[in-house]
Amino acid sequence: MNVEQVIARVMPALAALTLVVVPVTVPTTGCAGPPAFPPAGWFTNPTTTPPPAPVVVPPVVLPAIPLVVLPAVPPVVLPAPAPAPQAPAYPVRGRYPGEVLDLSNWYLTLPTGEERDPDDIYQPRLTTYLGSHFYPNSTGDGVVFRANAGGVTTSGSSYPRSELREMTGDRKAGWSNRSGTHTLCVRQAITRLPQVRPHLVAAQIHDADDDVMLVRLEGERLLVEYQDGDREVVIDPAYRLGTPYDLRIVAAGSRVQVYYNGRLRAEIPESGSGWYFKAGSYLQSNPDKGDDPDAVGEVVIYSLQVTHT
Repeated sequence: MNVEQVIARVMPALAALTLVVVPVTVPTTGCAGPPAFPPAGWFTNPTTTPPPAPVVVPPVVLPAIPLVVLPAVPPVVLPAPAPAPQAPAYPVRGRYPGEVLDLSNWYLTLPTGEERDPDDIYQPRLTTYLGSHFYPNSTGDGVVFRANAGGVTTSGSSYPRSELREMTGDRKAGWSNRSGTHTLCVRQAITRLPQVRPHLVAAQIHDADDDVMLVRLEGERLLVEYQDGDREVVIDPAYRLGTPYDLRIVAAGSRVQVYYNGRLRAEIPESGSGWYFKAGSYLQSNPDKGDDPDAVGEVVIYSLQVTHT
Protein backbone atom coordinates (compact mmCIF):
# COMPACT_ATOMS: atom_id res chain seq x y z
CA MET A 1 0.00 0.00 0.00
CA ASN A 2 1.38 3.32 -0.93
CA VAL A 3 1.08 6.65 0.90
CA GLU A 4 -1.85 7.89 -1.07
CA GLN A 5 -3.84 4.82 -0.21
CA VAL A 6 -3.10 5.29 3.55
CA ILE A 7 -4.23 8.93 3.54
CA ALA A 8 -7.39 8.03 1.69
CA ARG A 9 -8.39 5.52 4.35
CA VAL A 10 -7.45 7.73 7.41
CA MET A 11 -9.03 11.03 6.49
CA PRO A 12 -12.69 9.82 6.71
CA ALA A 13 -12.04 8.62 10.28
CA LEU A 14 -10.51 11.97 11.35
CA ALA A 15 -13.42 13.86 9.96
CA ALA A 16 -15.82 11.91 12.19
CA LEU A 17 -14.05 13.07 15.44
CA THR A 18 -15.77 15.84 17.57
CA LEU A 19 -13.50 18.37 19.37
CA VAL A 20 -14.89 19.23 22.81
CA VAL A 21 -13.57 22.48 24.33
CA VAL A 22 -14.02 22.85 28.09
CA PRO A 23 -14.06 26.46 29.18
CA VAL A 24 -11.76 27.26 32.14
CA THR A 25 -12.27 30.34 34.27
CA VAL A 26 -8.94 31.84 35.38
CA PRO A 27 -9.18 33.95 38.54
CA THR A 28 -7.48 37.29 38.41
CA THR A 29 -5.72 39.29 41.08
CA GLY A 30 -6.20 42.88 41.99
CA CYS A 31 -3.06 43.90 40.15
CA ALA A 32 -1.90 43.33 36.68
CA GLY A 33 0.41 40.52 37.61
CA PRO A 34 0.30 36.93 36.40
CA PRO A 35 -2.51 34.60 37.59
CA ALA A 36 -2.10 32.81 40.86
CA PHE A 37 -0.82 29.31 40.42
CA PRO A 38 -2.07 26.80 41.16
CA PRO A 39 -5.69 27.96 41.22
CA ALA A 40 -7.53 27.49 44.49
CA GLY A 41 -9.12 24.09 44.70
CA TRP A 42 -7.04 22.73 41.86
CA PHE A 43 -5.94 19.85 44.00
CA THR A 44 -7.18 18.53 47.34
CA ASN A 45 -6.30 15.38 49.14
CA PRO A 46 -8.73 14.63 51.99
CA THR A 47 -6.33 12.09 53.46
CA THR A 48 -3.55 14.65 53.98
CA THR A 49 -3.06 15.94 57.59
CA PRO A 50 -3.42 19.69 57.65
CA PRO A 51 -0.23 21.53 58.60
CA PRO A 52 0.11 22.45 62.26
CA ALA A 53 -0.76 25.92 63.42
CA PRO A 54 2.23 28.25 63.49
CA VAL A 55 4.03 28.53 66.85
CA VAL A 56 3.99 32.04 68.24
CA VAL A 57 7.17 32.72 70.22
CA PRO A 58 6.67 35.48 72.82
CA PRO A 59 9.26 38.26 72.66
CA VAL A 60 12.14 37.97 75.11
CA VAL A 61 12.52 41.07 77.27
CA LEU A 62 16.08 41.41 78.60
CA PRO A 63 16.53 43.03 82.01
CA ALA A 64 17.87 46.57 81.99
CA ILE A 65 21.65 46.73 82.50
CA PRO A 66 22.58 49.51 84.88
CA LEU A 67 25.14 52.01 83.61
CA VAL A 68 28.49 51.38 85.23
CA VAL A 69 30.39 54.61 85.98
CA LEU A 70 34.09 53.91 86.17
CA PRO A 71 36.09 55.97 88.65
CA ALA A 72 38.23 58.71 87.19
CA VAL A 73 41.72 57.48 86.44
CA PRO A 74 44.40 60.01 87.26
CA PRO A 75 46.74 60.82 84.40
CA VAL A 76 49.89 58.80 84.30
CA VAL A 77 52.90 61.06 84.52
CA LEU A 78 55.89 59.36 82.98
CA PRO A 79 59.21 60.10 84.58
CA ALA A 80 61.48 62.46 82.74
CA PRO A 81 63.98 60.64 80.59
CA ALA A 82 67.37 60.16 82.11
CA PRO A 83 69.83 62.85 81.08
CA ALA A 84 72.29 61.97 78.43
CA PRO A 85 75.64 60.80 79.77
CA GLN A 86 77.91 63.72 80.46
CA ALA A 87 81.32 64.02 78.96
CA PRO A 88 84.17 63.38 81.39
CA ALA A 89 84.77 66.33 83.67
CA TYR A 90 88.21 66.88 82.29
CA PRO A 91 89.33 68.39 79.17
CA VAL A 92 88.55 71.89 78.45
CA ARG A 93 92.32 72.07 78.18
CA GLY A 94 93.54 68.60 79.02
CA ARG A 95 92.83 65.24 80.54
CA TYR A 96 96.07 65.09 82.51
CA PRO A 97 97.48 67.66 84.92
CA GLY A 98 100.54 67.81 82.69
CA GLU A 99 98.33 69.15 79.90
CA VAL A 100 96.99 71.93 82.15
CA LEU A 101 100.25 73.00 83.82
CA ASP A 102 103.83 72.94 82.60
CA LEU A 103 105.30 70.32 84.93
CA SER A 104 108.56 69.82 83.08
CA ASN A 105 110.65 71.15 86.00
CA TRP A 106 108.77 69.65 88.93
CA TYR A 107 108.24 66.39 90.76
CA LEU A 108 105.24 65.48 92.89
CA THR A 109 105.07 64.09 96.45
CA LEU A 110 101.83 62.30 97.37
CA PRO A 111 100.23 61.33 100.71
CA THR A 112 100.46 57.66 99.72
CA GLY A 113 103.14 54.99 99.96
CA GLU A 114 105.01 53.50 102.90
CA GLU A 115 105.20 55.23 106.27
CA ARG A 116 107.83 58.01 106.16
CA ASP A 117 108.45 57.09 102.52
CA PRO A 118 105.70 58.69 100.40
CA ASP A 119 105.28 58.16 96.69
CA ASP A 120 107.19 60.59 94.45
CA ILE A 121 106.27 61.03 90.79
CA TYR A 122 109.11 62.27 88.59
CA GLN A 123 109.32 63.20 84.94
CA PRO A 124 108.61 61.87 82.39
CA ARG A 125 105.93 59.89 84.24
CA LEU A 126 104.51 63.07 85.81
CA THR A 127 103.42 64.41 82.41
CA THR A 128 100.68 61.78 82.11
CA TYR A 129 100.17 60.98 85.79
CA LEU A 130 96.60 61.14 87.12
CA GLY A 131 95.43 60.08 90.58
CA SER A 132 92.93 60.70 93.37
CA HIS A 133 95.25 63.27 94.99
CA PHE A 134 96.28 65.01 91.77
CA TYR A 135 93.87 65.58 88.89
CA PRO A 136 92.27 68.30 86.70
CA ASN A 137 89.31 70.18 88.14
CA SER A 138 85.82 69.82 86.65
CA THR A 139 86.33 72.63 84.14
CA GLY A 140 89.74 71.43 83.03
CA ASP A 141 91.44 74.78 83.65
CA GLY A 142 93.15 73.90 86.93
CA VAL A 143 94.80 71.04 88.80
CA VAL A 144 93.50 69.78 92.14
CA PHE A 145 96.05 68.94 94.85
CA ARG A 146 94.42 66.93 97.66
CA ALA A 147 95.98 65.65 100.88
CA ASN A 148 94.14 63.76 103.61
CA ALA A 149 94.99 64.13 107.30
CA GLY A 150 95.75 60.44 107.68
CA GLY A 151 98.05 60.32 104.67
CA VAL A 152 101.67 59.23 104.51
CA THR A 153 104.26 61.86 105.51
CA THR A 154 107.90 62.42 104.68
CA SER A 155 110.61 61.56 107.20
CA GLY A 156 111.08 65.25 108.04
CA SER A 157 107.41 66.14 108.68
CA SER A 158 104.37 64.86 110.55
CA TYR A 159 101.97 66.33 107.99
CA PRO A 160 100.86 64.85 104.63
CA ARG A 161 101.05 66.62 101.31
CA SER A 162 100.19 66.59 97.62
CA GLU A 163 102.86 69.06 96.56
CA LEU A 164 105.21 69.92 93.73
CA ARG A 165 108.94 70.37 94.31
CA GLU A 166 111.05 72.42 91.89
CA MET A 167 113.52 70.65 89.61
CA THR A 168 116.14 71.75 87.08
CA GLY A 169 115.82 69.17 84.34
CA ASP A 170 116.49 65.84 86.02
CA ARG A 171 118.21 67.42 89.04
CA LYS A 172 116.68 68.90 92.16
CA ALA A 173 116.79 72.67 91.94
CA GLY A 174 118.90 74.74 94.33
CA TRP A 175 119.66 78.45 94.04
CA SER A 176 120.53 81.50 96.15
CA ASN A 177 118.78 84.85 96.43
CA ARG A 178 122.18 86.50 96.87
CA SER A 179 122.56 86.46 93.10
CA GLY A 180 120.06 86.62 90.29
CA THR A 181 116.31 86.96 90.52
CA HIS A 182 114.18 83.91 91.25
CA THR A 183 110.42 84.24 90.78
CA LEU A 184 107.43 81.99 91.35
CA CYS A 185 104.13 83.11 89.79
CA VAL A 186 101.10 81.02 90.68
CA ARG A 187 97.37 81.52 90.39
CA GLN A 188 95.62 79.28 92.88
CA ALA A 189 92.63 78.83 95.18
CA ILE A 190 92.44 77.02 98.50
CA THR A 191 89.17 75.10 98.29
CA ARG A 192 88.99 72.80 101.33
CA LEU A 193 90.33 72.63 104.89
CA PRO A 194 89.98 70.06 107.67
CA GLN A 195 87.50 71.03 110.40
CA VAL A 196 89.45 70.65 113.62
CA ARG A 197 92.71 72.30 112.58
CA PRO A 198 92.00 74.24 109.36
CA HIS A 199 95.60 75.01 108.44
CA LEU A 200 97.26 74.51 105.07
CA VAL A 201 100.40 75.68 103.23
CA ALA A 202 99.83 76.50 99.55
CA ALA A 203 103.33 77.71 98.50
CA GLN A 204 106.78 77.99 100.02
CA ILE A 205 110.50 78.43 99.62
CA HIS A 206 112.51 75.64 101.18
CA ASP A 207 116.18 74.93 101.67
CA ALA A 208 118.07 71.72 102.32
CA ASP A 209 116.91 71.56 105.95
CA ASP A 210 113.71 73.52 106.53
CA ASP A 211 111.23 75.99 105.13
CA VAL A 212 112.44 79.55 104.52
CA MET A 213 108.97 81.10 104.14
CA LEU A 214 105.42 79.84 103.77
CA VAL A 215 102.15 81.12 102.34
CA ARG A 216 99.70 79.62 104.79
CA LEU A 217 95.94 79.70 105.46
CA GLU A 218 94.69 79.41 109.04
CA GLY A 219 90.89 79.50 108.98
CA GLU A 220 90.28 82.78 107.15
CA ARG A 221 93.70 84.34 107.73
CA LEU A 222 95.98 84.07 104.72
CA LEU A 223 99.49 84.95 105.84
CA VAL A 224 103.18 84.80 105.07
CA GLU A 225 105.16 83.01 107.76
CA TYR A 226 108.95 82.94 108.17
CA GLN A 227 111.72 82.44 110.73
CA ASP A 228 110.27 79.04 111.61
CA GLY A 229 106.87 80.50 112.42
CA ASP A 230 108.11 83.23 114.74
CA ARG A 231 107.25 85.99 112.26
CA GLU A 232 104.18 86.44 110.12
CA VAL A 233 102.51 89.01 107.87
CA VAL A 234 98.77 88.74 107.15
CA ILE A 235 98.12 89.32 103.45
CA ASP A 236 94.35 88.65 103.52
CA PRO A 237 92.50 88.67 106.87
CA ALA A 238 89.23 87.34 105.46
CA TYR A 239 90.05 84.84 102.74
CA ARG A 240 87.06 82.88 101.46
CA LEU A 241 87.58 79.27 100.40
CA GLY A 242 87.51 78.79 96.64
CA THR A 243 88.58 82.36 95.80
CA PRO A 244 91.37 82.37 93.20
CA TYR A 245 94.27 84.74 93.85
CA ASP A 246 97.52 85.64 92.14
CA LEU A 247 100.68 85.10 94.14
CA ARG A 248 104.17 86.23 93.11
CA ILE A 249 107.21 85.44 95.23
CA VAL A 250 110.44 87.17 94.21
CA ALA A 251 113.70 86.13 95.84
CA ALA A 252 116.52 88.54 94.97
CA GLY A 253 118.98 90.93 96.61
CA SER A 254 119.12 88.88 99.86
CA ARG A 255 115.43 89.33 100.54
CA VAL A 256 112.05 87.85 99.57
CA GLN A 257 109.10 89.90 98.39
CA VAL A 258 105.54 88.55 98.31
CA TYR A 259 102.92 90.08 96.00
CA TYR A 260 99.24 89.23 96.52
CA ASN A 261 96.87 90.10 93.67
CA GLY A 262 99.44 92.48 92.24
CA ARG A 263 100.24 94.32 95.47
CA LEU A 264 103.41 93.99 97.53
CA ARG A 265 102.21 92.65 100.87
CA ALA A 266 105.34 91.31 102.57
CA GLU A 267 109.11 91.81 102.44
CA ILE A 268 111.29 89.32 104.24
CA PRO A 269 114.93 90.09 105.10
CA GLU A 270 116.21 86.55 104.54
CA SER A 271 119.02 85.20 102.38
CA GLY A 272 120.48 81.78 101.77
CA SER A 273 121.40 79.11 99.27
CA GLY A 274 120.11 75.72 98.23
CA TRP A 275 116.64 77.21 97.98
CA TYR A 276 113.78 75.90 95.82
CA PHE A 277 110.08 76.57 95.32
CA LYS A 278 107.19 74.30 96.30
CA ALA A 279 103.46 74.59 95.57
CA GLY A 280 100.36 72.50 96.20
CA SER A 281 98.48 71.26 99.25
CA TYR A 282 100.70 70.77 102.30
CA LEU A 283 98.19 70.00 105.07
CA GLN A 284 99.06 71.18 108.58
CA SER A 285 96.93 68.67 110.47
CA ASN A 286 96.72 64.97 111.21
CA PRO A 287 94.70 62.59 113.43
CA ASP A 288 96.91 63.52 116.42
CA LYS A 289 95.55 67.05 116.05
CA GLY A 290 92.00 65.70 116.20
CA ASP A 291 91.07 65.57 112.53
CA ASP A 292 89.57 62.51 110.91
CA PRO A 293 92.06 60.58 108.74
CA ASP A 294 89.82 61.27 105.72
CA ALA A 295 89.63 65.04 106.35
CA VAL A 296 91.24 66.81 103.41
CA GLY A 297 93.00 69.98 102.47
CA GLU A 298 92.66 70.95 98.85
CA VAL A 299 94.23 73.52 96.54
CA VAL A 300 93.53 74.20 92.86
CA ILE A 301 96.39 75.64 90.80
CA TYR A 302 95.39 77.35 87.55
CA SER A 303 98.78 78.57 86.37
CA LEU A 304 102.34 77.98 87.52
CA GLN A 305 105.57 79.53 86.29
CA VAL A 306 109.13 79.78 87.62
CA THR A 307 111.81 82.02 86.18
CA HIS A 308 115.48 82.48 87.06
CA THR A 309 117.38 85.45 85.67
